[in-house]
Amino acid sequence: MHESDIILRELIMLLAVSLPITFLFHKMRLPALVGFLITGILLGPHGIALVTDTTVVERLAEIGVVLLLFTVGIEFSIEDIMRSSRLLITGGGLQLLATISAVVGIALAFGTPLPQAIFYGFLASLSSTAIVLKMYADRAELDTAHGRLATGILLFQDIAVVPMMLLLPVLGQAAGDGGVTVASVLATLGKAVIGLVVVFLAARRIVPYLLHQVIRLKNREIFFLLIVLLCMGTAWITYSLGLSLALGAFLAGLIISESEYSHRIVSDILPFRDYFASIFFISIGMLLQTGYFASHLVLVLTMTAALLITKTVIVIGVARLLRYPMRSSVLAGIGLAQVGEFSFLLAQQGSGRGLISGDIYQLFVDTSVLSMLATPLAVQVAPTLVKYLPAGLLPLEDKANVCSLTGHTIIAGYGLNGRNLARTLRATRIPYTVLEVNADTIRKARDEGEPIIYGDITREDVLLRAGADCARVIVFAISDFAATRMAIRFVRSINPSIFILVRTRYAAEVDELLKLGADQVIAEEFETSIEIFSRVLHQYHVPGNIIANQISLVRFDGYKMLRGLSLDQEKIGRLAALFAAATVDNVQVQPESASIGRTLKDLDLRRSTGATVIAIVRNGEAITNPGIDFRLVMDDILVLLGAHKELDAAVELLTQRAESTDTGTG
Repeated sequence: MHESDIILRELIMLLAVSLPITFLFHKMRLPALVGFLITGILLGPHGIALVTDTTVVERLAEIGVVLLLFTVGIEFSIEDIMRSSRLLITGGGLQLLATISAVVGIALAFGTPLPQAIFYGFLASLSSTAIVLKMYADRAELDTAHGRLATGILLFQDIAVVPMMLLLPVLGQAAGDGGVTVASVLATLGKAVIGLVVVFLAARRIVPYLLHQVIRLKNREIFFLLIVLLCMGTAWITYSLGLSLALGAFLAGLIISESEYSHRIVSDILPFRDYFASIFFISIGMLLQTGYFASHLVLVLTMTAALLITKTVIVIGVARLLRYPMRSSVLAGIGLAQVGEFSFLLAQQGSGRGLISGDIYQLFVDTSVLSMLATPLAVQVAPTLVKYLPAGLLPLEDKANVCSLTGHTIIAGYGLNGRNLARTLRATRIPYTVLEVNADTIRKARDEGEPIIYGDITREDVLLRAGADCARVIVFAISDFAATRMAIRFVRSINPSIFILVRTRYAAEVDELLKLGADQVIAEEFETSIEIFSRVLHQYHVPGNIIANQISLVRFDGYKMLRGLSLDQEKIGRLAALFAAATVDNVQVQPESASIGRTLKDLDLRRSTGATVIAIVRNGEAITNPGIDFRLVMDDILVLLGAHKELDAAVELLTQRAESTDTGTG
């Protein structure tokens, strides 16, 4: 069989098996990445051995890694770092240093040389950006406190991969020679840095010019070929300097990220990245030796448990130092407990430099794959586990005399919606207090004079500290659905008469929140629909009060109309009556209107449309029941009474242009 036939057969095999597995995982709302890992385990030489020669798969996987880091570089934003500097630099830096230090300490205790110990720390310190962000996005938790914390730490880890790659030659030299000198470290890093700076500066001058010239051609094929050339070419140059292909790809993406064409580049390269990256994860699954796994089951499970527990505890500690509540800290710790995809990239690079090999490499692979497979399940059960955390783990502070307010509003969450509500309540002199867990947000709000309290809404003592027992209204303006559910139960038990208003993202959550005790639930999906249909009705001159009544009906009883649920006959009749009833609308006489200079008798709106003029506003003064000889001038506002069709016909008549009227009568 020719080599091309072998490549084609193996690619077909990968697709044929991975498609149903990833489809099943999609139905289970689990990341496709886990499905790719299982595909690799099943198909690989240590599984059912449908793919025995992994050379081709590994070559394609290298392309996947290159494209993966290329898109990471493109999506990298300095603005993101500045906006999340505390979470990213402080949180990410502490997590990385603490994890590396813990692993180095354990490895040295077992007699591991220092270079290998540091390398093992690198491998363990990284978490899976692909798995965590996918899980949080599917669960709508990216905007929660633990979601923002995890995202900041993950971003720092992705950036830290670059200096880790730069240090691999130094660690490899130290491991090979039994030691390393300061001069060798400086020489290795100096060569790498000088090479990268030269490539970066040259590319920054050349790449924008090339992109601009190719864009002017308006040829998509040439544009795509240029992007592939920049990505692969920069990767090959850095590889020639003794660095990795992936590092060059990241650098190429970083250069292009400042271009105005970066979004188009991402959209063009994304399908290829996803395909080759899937092969990369399948190749990782193929590395797992089922024989080794079975014979060292206890060791693998012990190492996996130790890894998950250690990383979880470290992230919890870092989050607590950043003044996050215990619930958010635990959720972030569980989410970041696994080994990341870039750890495999480092392992492959380190294997070639003698930093990891043999049984240690296989133990790393088995432990990492198991940690990845365990993450989706752990993230799903984590909200249930945190319910049983002892209340004493939360700090009792900010004990303000909130109940002196009596009848105040509690705002849970000080994001955009919470800030807008607070601004409105302050302007109307309605007392309120805010609950928030982000220390930076709290500090800034306090500087602005806001009555804000640090606390987790899932704790009864925190809700009491905010005065839930004497508040009139509580508004949940957060994105954490699980936390909102728990808080509603507590609030309703503390204060049965309080009005509970909940903002949620998805329509599927409305019924459950209402059953738990919420008085009103605002679903973002449906509010967007309401805004759309109200604007459409305005274009058809449907009177504003009818639109308002329709909106009230839609919101009433949990958006049942928009969810396709049947309304009872009484509500249907009420809706029909609203649309059939007479109502009021107004229309302004425009400069080009044919009605200027004409009297109400000339227009004869009553006979021609059925609508009645009940008032006219001129120069800010209302003239009620105008006579038939009343002559219209520009900017007069006519107040009309009639049914829908009658008002629509009257508006159409009054807004006719003079030219069209003259043409019609001439």
